[in-house]
Amino acid sequence: MYKNIIFDIGNVLLSFNPKEYLRQKIGEQKLEEIYKAIFESEEWVMLDRGTITEEEAVKNIIQRNNLYATEIELAFKDWYGLLKPIEETVEILKDLKNNNYKVFYLSNFHDLAFKEVNKRNSFFKVFDGGVVSYEEKLIKPEEAIYNLILDKYNLIAEESIFIDDTRANIEGAKKLNIKTLLFEAPEKLRKDLKQLNINI
Repeated sequence: MYKNIIFDIGNVLLSFNPKEYLRQKIGEQKLEEIYKAIFESEEWVMLDRGTITEEEAVKNIIQRNNLYATEIELAFKDWYGLLKPIEETVEILKDLKNNNYKVFYLSNFHDLAFKEVNKRNSFFKVFDGGVVSYEEKLIKPEEAIYNLILDKYNLIAEESIFIDDTRANIEGAKKLNIKTLLFEAPEKLRKDLKQLNINI
């Protein structure tokens, strides 16, 4: 019987569409170059892992991409605004909590960004707890981060369901016998949970 539901945050509970965000901020012309410079950089992963500050990351990225310094600075200014709640998934989270399931988050996230979205979104109060990558210096799909959430909250893997939009992260959880659901859309998630006899 499943007792614990563990949610990823980005593109499960909060939408994260960096290309659309960049399109609005800097237009189409340099979009691909700026996207690669920022979101495919080693610094972006280091921010998730909590081994670099945002200020250091911006400085490093600009040093490598000096031609786009203005656009990179603009992209980082208030970028947390691109993280907007996916209301239908938030409703699922609340329904699970109201039906006495324990709900947790397990997410790769930057320090400042996580603090900001936590402040802006009241649904974080619904959770019974969670693990975020920058605090632990671990990122999904590393086995240690899944073990950490199980150990921290005394969860039994076989009683837990993990929801993520990234296949590699799902595979990481499966190795520990956690039941997994690949998130594609809120209505599909609700249906998938019902198929597992989750009361929702």
